[in-house]
Amino acid sequence: MTYLRTIVIETVALLGSLGTLLCCALPAALVSLGAGAAVASLVTNVPQLVTLSEHKLLLFLFTAAMLAISGVTMYLHRRTPCPIDPVQARSCRRLRRFAASIFFTSLALYAIGFYFAFLAARFAH
Repeated sequence: MTYLRTIVIETVALLGSLGTLLCCALPAALVSLGAGAAVASLVTNVPQLVTLSEHKLLLFLFTAAMLAISGVTMYLHRRTPCPIDPVQARSCRRLRRFAASIFFTSLALYAIGFYFAFLAARFAH
């Protein structure tokens, strides 16, 4: 049950990280590549992106909290023994690797989104 809870927490962190990418990194990257018309089309077809962009601070704070909870959960359960049964032990190890990959992917996506949302404009001047 602990592994399922860890996977759920890390999946929510991943979804939050994807939200940061969609709100901030994707439009900034498209505009910097000269695809401003694509951003306009994207915002026209998915108007929720404007709402995400308007509330980007809350989005980033929520995602940071979820990533922190996910990291603490992974750290606390890093030495929890897996079952003795070989099949269950293999499944346990696989779930731990999967959870770690979700966590580090989420962390990377968050860092990219954070850079484009808060730092890229400062370095452009």
